Amino acid sequence: MSVLPPADDEDVPRYWRELGLPGLVDVHVHFLPDPVQAKVWRYFALAETHYGAGWPITYQLPVEERLAVLERLGVRAFPTLPYPHKPGMAAWLNEWSAGFAAGRPQVLQSATFYPEPAAAGYVAQALDDGARVFKVHVQVGDFDPRDPLLDDVWARLEETGTPVVIHCGSGPLAGDHTGPEPVTGLLERFPRLQLVIAHLGMPEYREFLDLAERYERVHLDTTMFATDFTERLMPFDPAERARLAALREKVLLGSDFPSIPYAYAHQLQALHRLELGEEWLRAVLWRNGARLFTIAGQ
Repeated sequence: MSVLPPADDEDVPRYWRELGLPGLVDVHVHFLPDPVQAKVWRYFALAETHYGAGWPITYQLPVEERLAVLERLGVRAFPTLPYPHKPGMAAWLNEWSAGFAAGRPQVLQSATFYPEPAAAGYVAQALDDGARVFKVHVQVGDFDPRDPLLDDVWARLEETGTPVVIHCGSGPLAGDHTGPEPVTGLLERFPRLQLVIAHLGMPEYREFLDLAERYERVHLDTTMFATDFTERLMPFDPAERARLAALREKVLLGSDFPSIPYAYAHQLQALHRLELGEEWLRAVLWRNGARLFTIAGQ
């Protein structure tokens, strides 16, 4: 490839410009209410205990400074991806996320849900209020996505075609309901769901590639994928690269900013060194996300 990967964060704008892009669309960014964000960062501070590896947070900064970092990088559109870990949180997170997105055109208004009787009602309200993407975290929420309490939610999201970023792979920690089986069962019932499989489904990469090939609206995001950090813990089989190349139109840039243990530029370096070509990179870094969320300039 004639374009060189970014050397560091300051070099990221040069990288996407040389690829002929207007910027980046990152579908896996988190902005959370301060108490929730603080709790998440306390959890990562104990990562050695949880994961057997340290997880220093590179962008543990105040909100406005984090927004400024994304602006300097050229991330033109990103969600906030809230997620509850217990009943009674989701509606509040949705209200907070809507308020955060208001007046910030670069923010894709986000929402979430949890298997509880009120879920269908507050999901409908979030859609009416302008939610453009939902987040589900099967491991943190500790629930089966096939829970009957979510039937009406999935039916509505299938009908509207609203993207759902779903953390359902068994990495970095397995849960009672992680892995490909629950999501496969969900898609058998709701085959038109616009799911975005977070982290490319790590470590069950092969099985989630299967689902992206089988279901027209299933996408994959690159969050932490192929980075040095992840390759040490959950390596990707190089034999699967050809399948990843063939799925070019269904792979979306994701980063997990701000809670990543390396510079943002390293995610782009990791994707670049897969050697899948500049057209693949243009699709992943901008075109696919711009198409999914109807971002101007696509």
